[in-house]
Amino acid sequence: MNSRSPSPTEIEALAKSFRGQVLTAKDADYEAARHVHNGSIDKRPAVIARCAGTSDIVQAVNFGREQGLEIAVRGGGHNVAGLATVDGGLLIDLSPMKGIFVDARMHIARAQGGCTWADFNRETQLHGLATTGGVVSSTGIAGLTLGGGLGWLMPKYGMALDNLLSAEVVTADGQVLRASASEHEDLFWALRGGGGNFGVVSSFEFALHPVGPTILGGLTAHPFEKAHEVLRFYREQSARMPDEVMTFCGLMYAPDGSGAKLVGVLAAHCGDPAAAAEVLQPFKDFGPPILDAIGPITYSALNGMLDDAFPRGALNYWKSSFLETLTDQAIDTIIDCFAACPAPMSKLLLEHFHGAVCRVAADATAFQHRGESYNLAVLGQWQDPKEGASCTAWTRETMKALEPYLAPRRYVNYMGDDEGAGGIASAFGPNLARLRKVKAQYDPANLFRRNQNILPA
Repeated sequence: MNSRSPSPTEIEALAKSFRGQVLTAKDADYEAARHVHNGSIDKRPAVIARCAGTSDIVQAVNFGREQGLEIAVRGGGHNVAGLATVDGGLLIDLSPMKGIFVDARMHIARAQGGCTWADFNRETQLHGLATTGGVVSSTGIAGLTLGGGLGWLMPKYGMALDNLLSAEVVTADGQVLRASASEHEDLFWALRGGGGNFGVVSSFEFALHPVGPTILGGLTAHPFEKAHEVLRFYREQSARMPDEVMTFCGLMYAPDGSGAKLVGVLAAHCGDPAAAAEVLQPFKDFGPPILDAIGPITYSALNGMLDDAFPRGALNYWKSSFLETLTDQAIDTIIDCFAACPAPMSKLLLEHFHGAVCRVAADATAFQHRGESYNLAVLGQWQDPKEGASCTAWTRETMKALEPYLAPRRYVNYMGDDEGAGGIASAFGPNLARLRKVKAQYDPANLFRRNQNILPA
């Protein structure tokens, strides 16, 4: 790839037949369009191609390849590593592409690559249907699904990628392919967990399931002083939950600005309401909590419950890894680390993997993390740029302290932009060799490398 910027004449030629919007730094909309969710990322693409449809994606990919530009692809732009934008290259922006079609009879939805889970849920919940989406509803469907798709419904219905039926993909040579269990099967396998390495996914077809509109779920909160008891309780309860229940445990600051630290347990039951009340009652009884907000809630509201805790424009630096078991020693270290947390927006989060997500073979899709375990996310987040050094150091030091308890596995969607080859190996494990072969087939020149990059074999 060369580093030259395309000339005004070349950009004008692109814009002339482009149905969407082509932006450069001289355009009024450029400044807003160049930013992603993570305020720590400050990049200036030479060209932003805001696509209106698949034909625009094809044209943008061909333009980027022919001009020798580094290409980034943005769906929801939520990726914490900031890989959805680029300095001096081409940003292919799918955010205007928000079409969603729901076939309520067949329990299928097709959604374009610019949709968020809030967009998706709004349409599917009209019919009392859902698929596993993000824990935060402002997350884009594209990046979340391609990297895995951890969410509230995964113990019952698997991850987002497990519900993917097909995808329309624009490849590096500008072809439009349909990947499914019967078409381009190798590409379909790789898309389910391999991230944005293999092309630009213009639309996704998902299986839907009867969920809601109202389910039972929410949050209970406890004082930080009770953290040891709460985390041990969470370990016991999460291990015995049925498939219908997803649980999280978080160490966080109180949202009222008091500076108080809390331990929160989040739980939701997507099945029968009578069964849900009985199953979730222990979460309401334990402690007792200083806040009990578990009750009837719409699935859409549940999916958006944490949105305010991850506002657009906040500065972020994250690390994550899996814990095969939540030992007493790991619990002690987690608590000690959060006691040193320097910023009120930062958090520690445990996400329990069990149920349907764990009944898929590790090599059935590119996503290898199929054993019952906890994903530990250390979420450094702040607003004042002066806090950046201390929050980044805290995030790194926390992961270092927890190293003795961590499995050699990483969730690709939470990885930063500083992971290197070791991070790629821990994300994809034994599936990496096959992924490299698929990469060599569909993107041999590594055109799509602004991602957690898989090198062609």
